[in-house]
Amino acid sequence: MTKTVLITGGSRGIGRATARLLGALGWSVGVNYASNRAAAEATAADVERAGGRALPIAGDVSSEADVIATFDTLQQAYGRVDALVNNAGIVAPSSQLADMDLARLKRMFDVNVLGAYLCAREAARRMSTARGGAGGVIVNVSSAASRLGSPNEYIDYAGSKGAVDTLTLGLARELGPQGVRVNAVRPGLIDTEIHASGGKPERAAQLGATTPLGRPGSADEVAQSIVWLLSDAASYVTGALLDVAGGR
Repeated sequence: MTKTVLITGGSRGIGRATARLLGALGWSVGVNYASNRAAAEATAADVERAGGRALPIAGDVSSEADVIATFDTLQQAYGRVDALVNNAGIVAPSSQLADMDLARLKRMFDVNVLGAYLCAREAARRMSTARGGAGGVIVNVSSAASRLGSPNEYIDYAGSKGAVDTLTLGLARELGPQGVRVNAVRPGLIDTEIHASGGKPERAAQLGATTPLGRPGSADEVAQSIVWLLSDAASYVTGALLDVAGGR
């Protein structure tokens, strides 16, 4: 029987790469997106070409109503939710904390923290065996920034990902007895569009050269780690924070 996964922020970068890999394994994929429907439809087409099923689903993860509606739409379409890739996130232009305004900070934490918690909550409600679910897996997408702090660049982003790490550790212990595994990947300098949205499109290439592996990572390399954590091959892995950062 095919498995069903919701990938938040599934229309680009790591989310899109994960969707493609799961499509090749025959999964049914909910491709959540905030605004770029064309990109989500392109991802869905990639999933279906690979052999899976896919459904683009619009929704802002910082909105409780949108999150609930997103899960409802996926469950109605495929009958179940087996996994969540809690990937949606934003970054803002490089800045010191002293120069960040309230609007930036609020949006950062609304999307990256509240959004991650809301999505994890809905997954727990639907997958927990204590609540009538069949169990499942949550993979949170954190960042190496959570342990590096990103000084002079993205302290707000780093802090939001620190919250995702804590969510992972606590929820793994909470949901383990209820049939749900919870883990996180912490990507490093990965060559995706997120750097351009932060005003530094060449950041991954430039700083990636300084890592022990001497290059930036790719979205596919992170996606491979996510797919492993979702799989039965990782059946005894929960509460893990897996760095995918080239040794940085």
